[in-house]
Amino acid sequence: MQICNRLHFNIARLNLLFIFCLTSTFVVFSQEKAVPNKNDIIKHINDSIKNSRDTVKTVTKKVKPNQIDAKITYSAQDSIVLLGNGTGFLHGQSDIKYKNIGLKADFVRVKMDSSIVFAHGKTDSVGKKIGEPVFAEGSTEYSSKELTYNLKTKKGFIRQAVTKQGEGYIVSDKTKKVDNDILCITDGKYTTCDNHEHPDFYMDLTRGKVKTGKYVVSGPAYLVVEDVPLPIAIPFGFFPFTDKYSSGIVMPTFRDEQTRGFGLMGGGYYFAISDYVDLEVKGDIYTKGTWAFYANSKYTKRYKYSGSFNFSYREDVTGEKELPNYSKLPSMSIVWSHSQDAKANPYFNFSTSVNFSTSGYNRNNIDNYYRPEINSQSTKSSSISFTKRFPESPFNISGSMNVAQSTRDSMLDLSLPNISVSMSRIYPFKRKNAAGNERWYEKISMSYNGTFANSIRTKEDKLLSSSFSKDWKNGMKHSIPISATFNILKYINVSPSFNYNERWYLQSVNQSWDETNQRVKTDTVSGFNRVYDFNMGVSASTKVYGMYTPLPFLNKLTGNKIVAIRHVMTPSVGFNYAPDFGASTWGYYGSYIIPANSAVQHDQVVQYSHYVNSLYGTPGTGKSGNISFSLTNNLEMKVVKSEKDTTTTSKYKVISLIDNLSISGSYNMAADSMQWSMLNVGLRIKAGKNQSLSLSGVFDPYMYVPNSTNTDGIRVNKLRWEHGKLPRFLGTGTSYSYTLNNETFKKKNKTKKEDSSKSNNTDTNLTPTVATDPNNKNNAKTDSEKDKKTLVKDTEGYQKVTIPWSISINYSVTYANSTWNPKKTEYNMALTHNLSFSGNISLTNNWKLTANTTYDFPNHQFTYTNVNIVRNLHCWTMSASVVPFGQYKSYNFKIGVNASMLQDLKYDKQSGYGNTPITWY
Repeated sequence: MQICNRLHFNIARLNLLFIFCLTSTFVVFSQEKAVPNKNDIIKHINDSIKNSRDTVKTVTKKVKPNQIDAKITYSAQDSIVLLGNGTGFLHGQSDIKYKNIGLKADFVRVKMDSSIVFAHGKTDSVGKKIGEPVFAEGSTEYSSKELTYNLKTKKGFIRQAVTKQGEGYIVSDKTKKVDNDILCITDGKYTTCDNHEHPDFYMDLTRGKVKTGKYVVSGPAYLVVEDVPLPIAIPFGFFPFTDKYSSGIVMPTFRDEQTRGFGLMGGGYYFAISDYVDLEVKGDIYTKGTWAFYANSKYTKRYKYSGSFNFSYREDVTGEKELPNYSKLPSMSIVWSHSQDAKANPYFNFSTSVNFSTSGYNRNNIDNYYRPEINSQSTKSSSISFTKRFPESPFNISGSMNVAQSTRDSMLDLSLPNISVSMSRIYPFKRKNAAGNERWYEKISMSYNGTFANSIRTKEDKLLSSSFSKDWKNGMKHSIPISATFNILKYINVSPSFNYNERWYLQSVNQSWDETNQRVKTDTVSGFNRVYDFNMGVSASTKVYGMYTPLPFLNKLTGNKIVAIRHVMTPSVGFNYAPDFGASTWGYYGSYIIPANSAVQHDQVVQYSHYVNSLYGTPGTGKSGNISFSLTNNLEMKVVKSEKDTTTTSKYKVISLIDNLSISGSYNMAADSMQWSMLNVGLRIKAGKNQSLSLSGVFDPYMYVPNSTNTDGIRVNKLRWEHGKLPRFLGTGTSYSYTLNNETFKKKNKTKKEDSSKSNNTDTNLTPTVATDPNNKNNAKTDSEKDKKTLVKDTEGYQKVTIPWSISINYSVTYANSTWNPKKTEYNMALTHNLSFSGNISLTNNWKLTANTTYDFPNHQFTYTNVNIVRNLHCWTMSASVVPFGQYKSYNFKIGVNASMLQDLKYDKQSGYGNTPITWY
């Protein structure tokens, strides 16, 4: 009897648990419907079992195939109603989660037996739609007006569905969701505008099929702009989407150009090689024969290196065959940039900056016709370099390749390779375990630098045919500087030095006079040549301080603000000696004789260097015994700080009157004439907190006399001060720049006012707060709403209007010699200066105007001038560029979609600048 009672109890408990799962699967998180206490239910069941018959009965309940088989979690802000037939109603900001499916809506109805969910929004008191369904399955999310969905079969019907695919949105009036995340749509719209109700533009899709995250296939479609259908249609469309790194076809663009005909540009294929490197291969082709090939690659490895490589080759064909104007012009370009992460290897670094192209590449490339800043480039430079440092060693090695191009005359300066080995400064006589005071010889230091280079200067088309032994220059140079610094009489620093230089060349030249042909004959002799020189010197410097305290009656005139004026003078004097390496003893120079003739009455002896045009030159001729001198001045004033000045806690402030005033020159005792050098004078004055004015000038101590034609002056060995004249000022130059903007003239608010305004806004009881759910679509704003700035009002209650603007002004001036004045027997001085402007202004949040120009005062004309206007049209951008005058006079107008997916949806109008003649060097 007890066994039967236990069986009845267990079976009844299982049936109860089964029924409870079927009718009450939902778990309420926000507001639950009241249910009986579990203990009361069990007690009632036990009482029923005791009164039942002692028989064992098995009950089997049939499970429907579409019935829910997993737990559903749900919540609702307003109310939840559960009916006995397995139907539930959720009202007010409902949220349901089932497996990887989520649903948010203002109203949701769930049928447990058929697993069907129905949801829609509602209209509030002002007629605004709120709480519209937002359905998510995995990472895919849909927003809609009305939704019916089967949780079990994952099929449904959606009204006014909106889903984001790639950079755009799919908006459809009727959508049927089938298996495998496929949507079948009718009356759909594809747009990149986030205003789903009234997009700025869209492709009207009569019908289509969407594979979420993969593609959109549509039937006939046409373009609609601002709700106006345009006569631009396509019979079918395919829009691929991917969030993965993958290869694919690059579609070309169409172009019609007068000299090259019809063409397709930028078509090719993109190769996603790996996560670290890619490759894009594209090409152009025109009906008149012009074609181009491009290969672009980017590579990166985190914490290692990154870079890009671009190669271009093109053949530009103009004119018609067998006509005089026909030409075929090949050109190429290589751009390579590589940088190494500083953390990759602290002892080795490799970097490149290559920008090499043939001279006519930019002019022949039609894409650069409307980019005058590229065509105006007269020189290009490229370099590849590496540096290797050895730990715990003073040595390091570096190498480089350098190329300099002149695009105007196609001259090329190539230096390859350049190897340099250097040793940092060492103290060879310094004791490892020093005891006592430092000895004088321990202050002697030395370093080393050795370089090897190989270079050539030639035309581009002659580079490959040049001779390595005749046209290339090569050599090696060693430099060993030795120096020390001693202190004499406590205040004088004395620094002796010795510099040794040695050059290694593999060839030399011998010159002689060819009497028959009346010209100089040059013979090149191959062999190893060692050319060295040296110089020695000593310099001494000290600092002299002077303090001046203003007299009492003078200080009263300034309000007793000046405490003292300090003057710091730094005099320096030095002596340098070098022997005459032009003497025959050294063997670096030779000579030949030009016999007298009808034009020349006496024989001429011509001295030449055996290493003329060598890479590192030849030691100079003439003995040198230079005495150099310089004097540097600094003037500062210490004043009592104003009470309003709170920059420092000190009561005094130092003002710089003259930051630097220097004069320097030299006198060569070994020269037989012109012993004085030019006198150099420099002045630097601090003009502001972060600004300074710098001037430098050169003074000539010698006089000038007119030449035979009286059109130029000849410098002679006559000192001006011996004839009652001061050294002649030869000129100076400087430049100054300043930037003005709308913040320049605004007065800064006082700190107290700012603090008081902050304290007035800290009362949270006066500021109502509204809690928002970040996951609720109703709180999401479109990009156009985000672009609207918060309205700021002034003290009168009117909206403040701010127009950001900025103007940069650069002024440069030069005052120097110009033309010879025979009456004064001196050169006239002339002033040359120019003024350049660049600025921008944002009339509204969406309008921006930029411009730059330069005015040349001597020529009384403007040089290169450019004006650009950009208008942000939400999901479109309109731009216009104008060069109003000059060699590159042109204009360019473009309006197009911002999204890269629809980059071909644009209108582009350009001026006829591209029809100017093409030149080739």
